[in-house]
Amino acid sequence: MAKADYYETLGVSRDASAEELKKAYRKLAMKYHPDRNPDDKSAEQTFKDVNEAYGVLRDKQKRAAYDQFGHAAFDGAAAGAGAAGAGGFDFSSGFADIFEEMFGDFMGGHRGGGPGTRGSDLRYNLEISLEEAFSGSQTQIRVPTLVSCPSCKGSGAEGGAQPVTCPSCHGRGRIRAQQVFFTIERTCPACQGEGQVLSNPCKTCGGAGRTRKEKTLSVSIPAGVAEGTRIRLAGEGEAGQRGAPAGDLYLFISVRPHRFFHRDGTNIHCRVPIAMTTAALGGAIEVPTVGGKRARVTIPAGTQTGEQFRLRGKGMPVLHSKARGDMYIEVAVETSVNLDKRQKALLKEFEELGGAKTSPQSASFFSKVKELWEDLKD
Repeated sequence: MAKADYYETLGVSRDASAEELKKAYRKLAMKYHPDRNPDDKSAEQTFKDVNEAYGVLRDKQKRAAYDQFGHAAFDGAAAGAGAAGAGGFDFSSGFADIFEEMFGDFMGGHRGGGPGTRGSDLRYNLEISLEEAFSGSQTQIRVPTLVSCPSCKGSGAEGGAQPVTCPSCHGRGRIRAQQVFFTIERTCPACQGEGQVLSNPCKTCGGAGRTRKEKTLSVSIPAGVAEGTRIRLAGEGEAGQRGAPAGDLYLFISVRPHRFFHRDGTNIHCRVPIAMTTAALGGAIEVPTVGGKRARVTIPAGTQTGEQFRLRGKGMPVLHSKARGDMYIEVAVETSVNLDKRQKALLKEFEELGGAKTSPQSASFFSKVKELWEDLKD
């Protein structure tokens, strides 16, 4: 059976760049890796074919020979599946070398000799009021987390004992396992990829170098924060294993809805009902601001529902800036209710005296409606 073209095996064109070859190989190797496809002979064979193809094409000299002579360039040197000769591909070591180059920590481990694993990042959802978002605030939060073990001071060893080289992997943090025609490197299960083990683990933390605790933090909320703002507190996440760096804590801000104000970016909107007499005759009203002060708004005579009045600089502060947004007052003209006989009589008299002049929009609308009805009759 004719061997498949190496370029077709990787799914790339013959003029593919080294980076394109690498990207294609990585994708296919991850997909068909035997650990992800146990007892699947077809996937195992595809994995071998992909590694063989990349092992040739990643080498400039081998690729040039293959481009000129095809598989015949290596037939003499690689007659067997595991043969390694001049121009051939060594299946016993080549796979591990390629995986080390391409994936590094693919199996979850790393080269030994270094500190433990960095601590995980944490997320904390913090709800604040619109007033706190306006002025900024200082608040305390309690975060369940992992902290450095007080008994061993994060080393993981009892009495300050130093770790020793792992006898299973000899300090490499990885061990090799033979699988059919190739070798795969895995994280050392004895040291979890550290390359070192503790001869006398700490009794408090079991050698992890950290324990669980609820930590209290004082957090400063800057003025102008908005819904979804993320604040990073470096090093306030979980402590790392055996003295490794701690992770970070991320605060995600949410702002509670306000009973009067609606926020739109840095602008504040407020809907204010006004009496129909104020709307008709004009006047002045006092409105609250998000900063807790009062603002005076002049209402001109003849104001209609939905009209807005802009108060410059009365909105939200811009984050990390001295600038501020504006506040918009939208009026809603309230129709009088609960009228007594005298009030009703006065309004009736007002209606008879005013006619179409006092409600021009209403008069215009119904005049046009009347014309429409007349047209429909025709």
